[in-house]
Amino acid sequence: MSMLRNICYWLWGLLFPPCCEVCGEPIDLTKRGMCLNCRLNMPLTYYWLRADNPTRQHIEDHVRVEQASSYILFTESSPWRTLIHRFKYGGKWRLGYDIGKMYGMSLAESALYRDVECVVPIPLHYRKRLHRGYNQSQYIADGIAESMGIEVVADAIRRVRNNPSQALSRAQDRWDNVEGIFKLTKPDKLRNRHILLVDDVLTTGATLVSCIAAIREALPDCRISVATLAVSDKIIRR
Repeated sequence: MSMLRNICYWLWGLLFPPCCEVCGEPIDLTKRGMCLNCRLNMPLTYYWLRADNPTRQHIEDHVRVEQASSYILFTESSPWRTLIHRFKYGGKWRLGYDIGKMYGMSLAESALYRDVECVVPIPLHYRKRLHRGYNQSQYIADGIAESMGIEVVADAIRRVRNNPSQALSRAQDRWDNVEGIFKLTKPDKLRNRHILLVDDVLTTGATLVSCIAAIREALPDCRISVATLAVSDKIIRR
């Protein structure tokens, strides 16, 4: 059966050769979405090595966290922005998982994140999850947790209101949209732990701040760090 599957996989690759999700160049079937050149030239921030980085500074303008970092930096015209949209909206969930694993390896090597005990993805409302088919932050969290050797806790927080999509909202509207949208349903799973809250992209930070506020209200002693897969260059320019 395994041989038959491999033959079918090879034939599929001949008929529909895969391309790099970043640059569009043809790639080997084993490269999983990105060519070697794009992997080597990822616009890494290295924020996970610095406590005083722009991601943390931006979040701490609104709420205190232990640590915060982002893996890659992108602009509006960046091909990496296109890649993120593909795994967020286009069914390419494996991309989020694979880059999450890469990010997790970097976090595991950083002294700033060594005492993190579990990874918590920002939840989607069930209606949005049914429509999209998956929660992209869950796959990023799964990849990070695997590389860090810690567990994922995905059922302790619930999104209780299906707020409008943030992608096309104005900055102030984003803050208005997320007020009171999260609720802890299983607080004992996070009590007295250092958690790593994971989201896909940091733009205004409104969703993250709302989730952190909900956790702090229920669990004041919970330690919270943040990891986002990407950060907009608009954060850097503020």
